[in-house]
Amino acid sequence: MARRSNRVGPWPRILVLVLLILALLGGGAFWLDLLGVVDARSALRPVLSLFGIAPRIEFPEEEDMLLLEQLRTDRLSQSLDLREQELDRREQQLTQEQADFDRRLEELEDRERQLEEQEFSFNERVRSYENRRANLERNARTLQNMTPAQAVAILEGYEDQDVVSILRITDELADEEGEFSLSSVWLAQFPPDRAARVQRLMTQRPEL
Repeated sequence: MARRSNRVGPWPRILVLVLLILALLGGGAFWLDLLGVVDARSALRPVLSLFGIAPRIEFPEEEDMLLLEQLRTDRLSQSLDLREQELDRREQQLTQEQADFDRRLEELEDRERQLEEQEFSFNERVRSYENRRANLERNARTLQNMTPAQAVAILEGYEDQDVVSILRITDELADEEGEFSLSSVWLAQFPPDRAARVQRLMTQRPEL
């Protein structure tokens, strides 16, 4: 009876060699990953998850943390600078608006003072006119109660404009009361040159 051969075919030996090579590669990658030389766990994460092995969690280095903190500080500083610039711009705007308001307020106050002065001046003129007219009316009534000679003697001592004013008031009072005005009688007894001058003034704009 012939002896059975114990020789193994080439394919099993090749499979064993491939598995040995893969084991050596995996073990080398595992040790290199433990030493921090390579990040084998991230690449082998799907395979490692099947065996319940979590990939290594990398923490940022201290320099990276400092860089991130510096970036955050720079952004905060830029934001504060922009806010400060905006506040300065608004403060300048408010200062300009306040200056414009103060200027307009001063103009209004000046205008109010001018109006008050004009009103006071007008009231003074009105009171002066009323007082003068009251005096002229009183003098005209007094002259009407005198004889023509007495009245003319008093009128001749007045200025021409005062004579004109009394004569006009006398005419107005006579018209109001429906009586004859004595102004023409008085003027007829004036000296001819004075009478002509007074008549010429009476033709001009009335003045009291």
